Amino acid sequence: MKQIRLKHFLFLLLFLSYVAAFTQPAGYYDAASGLSGEALQSALYNIIKDHTSRSYEQLWTDFQTTDAKSNGMVWDMYSDVPGGTPAYEYTFITDQCGNYDEEGDCYNREHSIPASWFGDDSPMYTDLFHLIPTDGYVNNKRSNYPFGEVGSASWTSTNGSKLGTSDYPSYSGVVFEPIDAYKGDFARNYFYMATRYKDVISSWNSPMLGDDSYPVFTEWAANMLMEWHANDPVSQKEIDRNNAIYAIQQNRNPFIDHPEYANLIWGTALADEPTNHVTNFSANAITLNWTDAVGGILPDAYLIKMSASGFDNITAPTDGTVESDGFWTKNIAYGIEKAVFGNLTPGTTYYFKMWGYTGSETGIDYKTDGEVLQISLQAP
Repeated sequence: MKQIRLKHFLFLLLFLSYVAAFTQPAGYYDAASGLSGEALQSALYNIIKDHTSRSYEQLWTDFQTTDAKSNGMVWDMYSDVPGGTPAYEYTFITDQCGNYDEEGDCYNREHSIPASWFGDDSPMYTDLFHLIPTDGYVNNKRSNYPFGEVGSASWTSTNGSKLGTSDYPSYSGVVFEPIDAYKGDFARNYFYMATRYKDVISSWNSPMLGDDSYPVFTEWAANMLMEWHANDPVSQKEIDRNNAIYAIQQNRNPFIDHPEYANLIWGTALADEPTNHVTNFSANAITLNWTDAVGGILPDAYLIKMSASGFDNITAPTDGTVESDGFWTKNIAYGIEKAVFGNLTPGTTYYFKMWGYTGSETGIDYKTDGEVLQISLQAP
């Protein structure tokens, strides 16, 4: 997963964490203190699991406290126009669907993570953190398409939400794009779901999910959600909603209370780079030795590529692509590793680049923005 650069948002995230802390139960996140990566995700899972599950019918009543505007109307993120006047608004209960023929007819219960992705199973089917009231017609248009960023829209709602072909790097399928003002809300909903259902999410089916419990998301989805999270920071709406849901379900969304948790789990590649690069020459071979990175997030292994034609001729690995011209070496945590390259031509200079990766030798997940080692050596 590529590093997400969030330096511009660091102060804002810390400030929002400070503000949100006043509404958190004392000690609620103590077990997560000082952790990062999967260890942090697992700690948060243990904190927020086993919530009080609601019935599908109870959601209609719950929305009146979780999703009410200041004027008492339904807060529908698919039709709302922040700072402006939406084309329509809904009254709780009175305007719930029902049948609909067009926008503005009624509101219903939208699974922001489509229920088909998890087979309509419980308790996620009624988990309020990803269930929201939305216009029925727009909800139907969204269907079970993943969230994304639309390049060519086939349909646009009255508030500017779009359905169409994705132009986000590495995904070209049909996606639904909410307006910018609510992208962060949906990203943090997804971070919550990926954490609350860490024990079962590997069996869910979606272009946004990677069939694993960590890091959960496919690379393009993780990168996009992290960008949405950064560009649309936590709002008072979300803080209020988090508190209202806590009163109902008795669990919280950690990524609203502590926005920095998302970066600690999904936004950072290797904690540190391997060090102590040493060489040993014998029998027309070059041996590379190094000390593992240290920290909470380590690669499963390393991929080293060699060339006699210069650094520019060493291509970076591609996520999920089998590498036939690399040297795979397994990880020995916090220890010394080595890779031996033999049958070399004496007197020839060879060039090496190294990358950390997760996954297997048939499906790597490229973890760095650039190589962690770049060194040229002359064979004996």
